[in-house]
Amino acid sequence: MVAAAQQARRIEAGTSRLPRVDYLLIFSALSLALLGLVMVSSASITFADREIGHPFYYAIRQSIYIGFGVFVGALLFKLRLVDLERMGMTLLLLAFAMLLLVLVPGVGVEVNGASRWINAGLFRLQVSEPAKLFFIIYLAGYLAKYGDEVRSQISGFLKPLGLLVIAAVLLLAEPDFGATVVLAAIVMGMIFMAGVKLYQFGGMLGLGAVLMAGMAVSSPYRMTRLKTFMDPWADPFDTGFQLTQSLIAIGRGEWFGVGLGASIQKLFYLPEAHTDFVFAVLAEELGLFGVCTIIVLYSVLVWRAFSIAVQAAKANNLFASYLAYGLGIWFGLQSFINIGVNMGLLPTKGLTLPLMSYGGSSMVVMCMAIALLLRIDYETRCTAAGLSASGIAAATLRRSST
Repeated sequence: MVAAAQQARRIEAGTSRLPRVDYLLIFSALSLALLGLVMVSSASITFADREIGHPFYYAIRQSIYIGFGVFVGALLFKLRLVDLERMGMTLLLLAFAMLLLVLVPGVGVEVNGASRWINAGLFRLQVSEPAKLFFIIYLAGYLAKYGDEVRSQISGFLKPLGLLVIAAVLLLAEPDFGATVVLAAIVMGMIFMAGVKLYQFGGMLGLGAVLMAGMAVSSPYRMTRLKTFMDPWADPFDTGFQLTQSLIAIGRGEWFGVGLGASIQKLFYLPEAHTDFVFAVLAEELGLFGVCTIIVLYSVLVWRAFSIAVQAAKANNLFASYLAYGLGIWFGLQSFINIGVNMGLLPTKGLTLPLMSYGGSSMVVMCMAIALLLRIDYETRCTAAGLSASGIAAATLRRSST
């Protein structure tokens, strides 16, 4: 551990200038955030004017969230990966503590029957967002240290799944089925990238799917969502209202949209237009061209995350590699689910569009995730330049091979 810390310090001291950063990653993330700011401004202007009396209320707050997210991300970028790896268990316990705290009456803020938030002053903290990030960090460290056990013994495979079950129970108590699905998929994806045996992975994947389906059909409101997903036009003015209005918005966009700011559906027809359904407003105003643009941007972001993970693995920094894989899966999966929900391809979930939807918790945490990817890329480039990679597991692996 001491050797790993010394190696990480040499990364800081031995490089006179910052190596070339991943400009494609920065460009895609910044483009999504700025385009999201424009769309949040457009989608919320009428609603904010009527409800609050300030048409740019949400746009100003979103700008603050982006600025604060960049600030927090810049601080996080300075944190060495070896130190972050050491904090894995602490962050996991903090995640569980937040998920428990939000269930305490008087502490958790309830909205639409769900208690998912804690009042953090400037914004309400949706605890599932940092909890997902902290779980990914812990799991990356676990896989780096116990990868051989995960690949060779069923106990190594089941331990992180046991922690996932605890997190899932807490999330479902809020309830937050969407965050549960996303976290479960991220965990399974990271374990798969660690090289778990296919029959074990397939068995647990099948069991997880059965459990998720059972929870969906056992809950009345989730069952209603499934029925609405199957035929939203059966009750277009009640249970199917949100999805039908989203489909109408997307259909109106055609090739190049009706024009920025010219959306009709945002005028009190489409609920949650500036949060979960900002994609529908974008599709209406910018058309297929705008839709393809953000899909390309998300694809570039995920591609860069996976490329960074591959390079980190080549540099023998397993923690960094698994962390980058987890973050890439997170961005790709959550954006896919949000877009799929907006287009009627998936049942309705309360999930934001990463870096684009209105919301302080999601924006700040996603900026932190981008900062971590940049940090991984930075340390990997330093290693390629002749300096040793940081990371407890990687240092252990090198010591064992010498």
